[in-house]
Amino acid sequence: MSFLKNLFGSKDREINNIDDFWTWFSDHQQEFHRLIATRDAAVIDKSFFSRLGPKLNELREGVFFLTGMLDGSTADLVLTADGNLKNISFVEELVAAAPQIDGWQFTSLKQPMGFGFGLEMNGLTFSEKTLSFYPMNRADEPDLVVIVLIHQDLTDSNETAVRGGTFILLENVLGELNFLGNIDEIQFRAPTEAEKDPIPIDALENYLQTRQALFVEKYDGVRIFTDNDNYSLMEAELESGRRLVATVNTDLMKWDRKASHPWMLVVSIRYDGEGNDGLPDGETAELLNEIEHKISDQLRDADGYLNIGRQAANNERNIFYACVDFRLPSKVAYDVKRSYEKTIALDYDIYKDKYWQSVSHFSPPSDSL
Repeated sequence: MSFLKNLFGSKDREINNIDDFWTWFSDHQQEFHRLIATRDAAVIDKSFFSRLGPKLNELREGVFFLTGMLDGSTADLVLTADGNLKNISFVEELVAAAPQIDGWQFTSLKQPMGFGFGLEMNGLTFSEKTLSFYPMNRADEPDLVVIVLIHQDLTDSNETAVRGGTFILLENVLGELNFLGNIDEIQFRAPTEAEKDPIPIDALENYLQTRQALFVEKYDGVRIFTDNDNYSLMEAELESGRRLVATVNTDLMKWDRKASHPWMLVVSIRYDGEGNDGLPDGETAELLNEIEHKISDQLRDADGYLNIGRQAANNERNIFYACVDFRLPSKVAYDVKRSYEKTIALDYDIYKDKYWQSVSHFSPPSDSL
């Protein structure tokens, strides 16, 4: 194995951007290809993955990978966000920039494999023989896709293992994007607890496609403009006695088409407000407003991104955006976080919230609607 030491003995190029990464990969692709072609998991892990992981981390943390030979001559490198919505758009961008290299295929995210195979984990089997499902409909939330999964061997003591194995199977069967984007809630039942007749699990993909098509048809083209909306200043007292101050778009909170913007972006900014009852002082408030304006300038209502409002308490401001998709918001938030990382502590989260339940505390009392 001395040739590997010689090959990797010199200092690798620094990875500052996507182009740097693919240049580095291209420099080593022939040897990487030979390693994967051995089909020896230990060799691949030691001499390929151990190199690839750190280089991807230089670029961005939270990018994962799978590999294997598609045939006798073509290696496939799958780059995945492993279920993290914040990284999906980056993974797609990274793979889109991959060079054409003979003997290689680069794949963005885990693609749908369909059924026809099974998975064994923790003494349990996950397959068409052990899994079934039925949908759970909610009259007050008709657009919510709630799936009840039935595993024939589910018990109170193995529920965690059943959940983990089922999620892994479905992510591969349905594909990473379908699994994350087309299901809002998953529940589990033992066969004796099922409230409806079970449906074979291999019908799940078709059911999800039908629900998504109906959702798109219902809300396609729905846009709202907020320039003339009404806003309210709200105050509350926390259990600690400190104040919470919020500014909320009250017209949006009364809107009856919330599900058309099903993704919630929450930007959280930490500051030192100890001298001001946990609220930002004047100078800090200016900085926080500047950051919010930078985000809102890129996430416009006309394009499907709605600034619902903001709240401040306990040394933190949270800004809430309801979005038609998660790709642009995750990119904008990540770029703004990096721009201000030496100035203030900023982080963000993005998740599916069709009925805006995470901002329900901003809703006016029902008798005021």
